[in-house]
Amino acid sequence: MEQRLEWRGRFENGELNELHAEAFEHRVADDEWVAQVEAHSLGWVCARNAGGELVGFVNVAWDGGVHAFILDTIVGRGARRQGLGTAIVKLAAEHARSAGCEWLHVDFDDHLGPFYFEACGFEPTSAGLIDLTGR
Repeated sequence: MEQRLEWRGRFENGELNELHAEAFEHRVADDEWVAQVEAHSLGWVCARNAGGELVGFVNVAWDGGVHAFILDTIVGRGARRQGLGTAIVKLAAEHARSAGCEWLHVDFDDHLGPFYFEACGFEPTSAGLIDLTGR
């Protein structure tokens, strides 16, 4: 399946909310993605199929310096297992590097380890996390 990748590509909140809900298996939210990424991100990658449908997305947050962070790597069900996730992370890494970032961070659930370590080239590191919700 043919996909077109675009750094800082245009998207509508509704289509990303639907894609996010599909990928993370939750109800469709009414989040304001466009304003969020424009205000807080180095950039993002949108992937569209030949029909123009949003089928992939990744957000690249950053600290304004040398650290960038991969968030919300999403590939729609119909576009999975074709290398799209790897391609959008690779493009995100290229743009983070060209912006002067020296480190690209990601965290993920254990079952995604092979994707991030083997397909995308991330190295395992020690990290910490505090659940601020008190769960």
